[in-house]
Amino acid sequence: MTEQAIITTTVNLLQDNIQVSAYLAEPKEPGSYPGVVVLQEIFGVNVHIRDVTERIAKLGYVAIAPALFQRTAPGFETGYTPEDIERGRGYAMQTQASELSSDIQLAIDYLKNLPQVKKDSFGCIGFCFGGHVAYIAATLPDIKATASFYGAGITTRTPGGGAPTVSRTREISGTVYAFFGKEDASIPPEQVDEIEKELEKYKIPHRVFRYDGADHGFFCDLRASYNPKAAADAWEQVKQLFGQLN
Repeated sequence: MTEQAIITTTVNLLQDNIQVSAYLAEPKEPGSYPGVVVLQEIFGVNVHIRDVTERIAKLGYVAIAPALFQRTAPGFETGYTPEDIERGRGYAMQTQASELSSDIQLAIDYLKNLPQVKKDSFGCIGFCFGGHVAYIAATLPDIKATASFYGAGITTRTPGGGAPTVSRTREISGTVYAFFGKEDASIPPEQVDEIEKELEKYKIPHRVFRYDGADHGFFCDLRASYNPKAAADAWEQVKQLFGQLN
């Protein structure tokens, strides 16, 4: 597949008194494209998340990455040092599932108002913290395809407190692809099994990928845990998944 030339910009999404910054990438060639929401790690909409957003746009989608920490840390982005991890985790702890859903819907509604975006063809992809949030986003009626990468805590908690996010599996109406590394200590294999069982229980179209030798963050080529083999296979699966949106 030939990669498309793209245009990138930062936009502001407005809702009531909330202004959410978002990174937008879209094909330069006029056309009608599905939309994809990209959901950040705890490190903000940093260079890795912007790169993923651009890679998706080059495949022929209009991709948008909203800043999920906008309420507590506007403009936050960082790297991958232990100090960065602590800061990012602190901001993630301050998020609420309802606000995250609202911000994702805000991003979807923004895309719907763009003339080049199909109005009924949306997906989402998220990593780490965003992998958990992607499972929440999958419950939104507009989301038809979800790629969730190593989302920790899906079976044990939800942002802001309440029943674990996995308990909302019945609300999912689209397809879910979930990606995990077998060496990821933050997501024990029994939790991956529980997610898969819930998806099966509610007959949600899905695939669960478990990669040998892969640790948390295996998709990010800026992290020490980057696993090129697992990342390459996962990307092919993502392309197949989002191909359903066309």
